[in-house]
Amino acid sequence: MARLIDAGPGCPTPTPLRGTAVAEETGLAYDESVKAKTDHLYPLVSDFITPMEWPAVAPLVAAINDLKAEKNAVILAHNYMTPDIFRLVGDFRGDSLQLAREAANVDADIIVQAGVHFMAETSKILAPSKTVLISSLEAGCSLASSITGQDVRLIKERYPNYPVVTYVNTTADVKAECHITCTSSNAAQVVEAIAKEWNSDTVILVPDQYLAKNVAAQTDIRIMTWPGACEVHELFSADDVEALREAHPGVVILAHPECPPDVLESADFAGSTAALANYVKDESPAKVVLLTECSMSDNVAAENPGVDFVRPCNLCPHMKRITLENILECLTEMQHEVTIEESVRVKAKAAIDAMLALPKMENPLAFETGLAPMEIEVISPS
Repeated sequence: MARLIDAGPGCPTPTPLRGTAVAEETGLAYDESVKAKTDHLYPLVSDFITPMEWPAVAPLVAAINDLKAEKNAVILAHNYMTPDIFRLVGDFRGDSLQLAREAANVDADIIVQAGVHFMAETSKILAPSKTVLISSLEAGCSLASSITGQDVRLIKERYPNYPVVTYVNTTADVKAECHITCTSSNAAQVVEAIAKEWNSDTVILVPDQYLAKNVAAQTDIRIMTWPGACEVHELFSADDVEALREAHPGVVILAHPECPPDVLESADFAGSTAALANYVKDESPAKVVLLTECSMSDNVAAENPGVDFVRPCNLCPHMKRITLENILECLTEMQHEVTIEESVRVKAKAAIDAMLALPKMENPLAFETGLAPMEIEVISPS
């Protein structure tokens, strides 16, 4: 079950508590120059950063934004970044698919990935001539670590007649072994397109077993999967949904498709992070809860001040490795560059390009809710 119900604006432990000494230790101070550069930004994060903390945060923001201009760098900020990163230094913001498209087209010499390592690899795959940095080498992903390129090679040996789709939450070597990638925004579209291309009634979708089961409920294509899961979304349950409805009559419950199928069965709407954000913007529910990583609620709430957010709190420990402090250090020292062997990069790019070549959807696809969970074949790693 989710750790907290009604956590309130800002998770209790989203980032380390900052004192003014933090900025001072880096030789930064909240002086008149910094005030001029940043004070207009404070309203964007006033629900997340207290006035007492702002003098410690503002010098970091000013220094990062100055370095971006100096070095022709951009920051790609995933929806799960804390608001200080997402709203104050992120140049492009969105879900994995949105950031992948930006990485391919961005006009910059340096890309700093404010997200986890597989996302930085994706940026490098699509923008090989650019320097790609990640501010913490510990920003991994439980889902990405659940499968390897060797695992995919064995899957293809066992099932040579079925196309293999990989969720983008995988390493470059996994992408290099798969036929096409997908995101939660377009997973059903990708599955149906590759099934048609291969003239196959079966598609293997790895590594997220819950995403695969939820996609299987949306299509007539038979889907096989792998026993991987996101440690954040896996924690949510149908019992959470019931508890939220009892505590908050009339609340609209939105779920990410990495959640177990019984969660989607009980939810009011389900879709990718982009789809969830669009739903709140377009429908303006009086009270809403997002069953996904908790910083997402902070970021969507900032864009929709008229909506009351209930905030169950499941933190991604990997996303929270990324901080303003280590972004500044990363840009200052030009450290933690992401590199990929060229032969792997080329193959991985082919899988991503196959996805990007599909017709661009006007809006991310929603997942139909209220459907009974489906049992599908989960491939044994052995």
